[in-house]
Amino acid sequence: MGWKEAAEPVLTRMPSVARPEGHVPFRRKLGWTAGILVMYFFLTNVTMFGLQTQTASGDFYGQFRSILAGQQGSILQLGIGPIVTASIVLQLLGGADLLGLDTDDPRDQILYQGLQKLLVVVMICLTGLPMVFAGGYLPADQQVAQSLGVGVGGVKTIIFAQMFVGGVLILFMDEIVSKWGVGSGVGLFIIAGVSQQLVAGLFSWQGLGGTSGFFPTWFGILTGATEIGSPLSPGGLSDIFLGQGQLLALFTTLLIFGIVVYAESVRVEIPLSHARVKGARGRFPVKLIYASVLPMILVRALQANIQFLGRILNNWTGLPGWLGSYSNGQVTGGLFYYLAPIQSRGDWMWFLGLTSQDPAQILLRVLIDLVFMVVGGAIFAIFWVETTGMGPESTAKQIQNSGMQIPGFRRNPQVIEKVMERYIPQVTVIGGALVGLLAVMANMLGTIGSVSGTGLLLTVSITYKLYEEIAEEQLMEMHPMMRQMFGN
Repeated sequence: MGWKEAAEPVLTRMPSVARPEGHVPFRRKLGWTAGILVMYFFLTNVTMFGLQTQTASGDFYGQFRSILAGQQGSILQLGIGPIVTASIVLQLLGGADLLGLDTDDPRDQILYQGLQKLLVVVMICLTGLPMVFAGGYLPADQQVAQSLGVGVGGVKTIIFAQMFVGGVLILFMDEIVSKWGVGSGVGLFIIAGVSQQLVAGLFSWQGLGGTSGFFPTWFGILTGATEIGSPLSPGGLSDIFLGQGQLLALFTTLLIFGIVVYAESVRVEIPLSHARVKGARGRFPVKLIYASVLPMILVRALQANIQFLGRILNNWTGLPGWLGSYSNGQVTGGLFYYLAPIQSRGDWMWFLGLTSQDPAQILLRVLIDLVFMVVGGAIFAIFWVETTGMGPESTAKQIQNSGMQIPGFRRNPQVIEKVMERYIPQVTVIGGALVGLLAVMANMLGTIGSVSGTGLLLTVSITYKLYEEIAEEQLMEMHPMMRQMFGN
């Protein structure tokens, strides 16, 4: 008996959101999407019962928050982390062809979806249990333990139960958006979290730490209410560009917007014509960022899990100096320091006095982060294309089934596949590596609102993709015949 036969009774019984039986009107899709978005914001403001207001170790995820779309101390503490980690495992297993699942087979599709849900539940436990019970992260409130009479261990169990419920909720919220809404829930939650930080960074009159947003700060500077150094002095120039003036952060934010929108518009268009309808022509676009930026979430989540492992081991058993040393919850040396991504200007601008680390160590860390992101982006982009039906073979079948063909070539899936193989694999690798490079550079320069450069890059690209999907939905709504031609 193979693993599929043994696991089928469990995987086929995993709870799931029912798919719509027919076409879902566009307005209803927008309604479901908006409803889930409101629910997400509501849950991120629900604090877990029994949790201390201030935790001893602070927020572990830090800058990863903009990617993992959670909220420290809320019921959505884990965010989309378990979903992304489960996807990493499935991508690696599928890329190595260890699962033996054919996603074109309806039975294997059910097994794949059930396996994904099971892995998400496992990852919720593997992430939440150490976070609550190991090393004092998210410590329980002693007064609550005494009032309930269950002890600190009992309160920690209650905290983990709330965290588990939040992880399961965000899993089904993502599934509702994917089946009944527009886009994907993972992308929607990332947009929501980053946009909230970005708006606060631009317009907040008094943000976190007593600092104001970009526009209130410059309003104070222009009116004389806020003192700032002279632009003619080195200290004043640094204050304007790197300090409270935030001009470099604004420039980086606008630059990321421009580069991502331009990269999304760069494409190779393969001409198509309908085999039976004369004059019906179209184009199949192979974008520069063909695999989208979603594989970059997998790379950053892998880095977050590595740092999570190092911190938990340090809190639990302690680590030798060569493996990792920590100060105030932050890694400062050892192997885990070099594997930690560059998150801000303060991590590498030693020449401006923003960090006391040795320049050689900083340069080595930057190089490792760059190689990790570029190579990892290319690898996960390949896995993403192959496992989501975007590869040459799957694309050729989709074009064939839609009744289209490439002018000048025989109407044959193998012929179309060979044409696609000239573009898709190469563009996938180049696009994945380019997104990895952009993510590192954006993090190094910093952005408005303490949003990580990777988070902003993901948000711009996902928003652009969402805009295209909305335009396509509106087109299909206006012309139902097109929906019948290309499949419901």
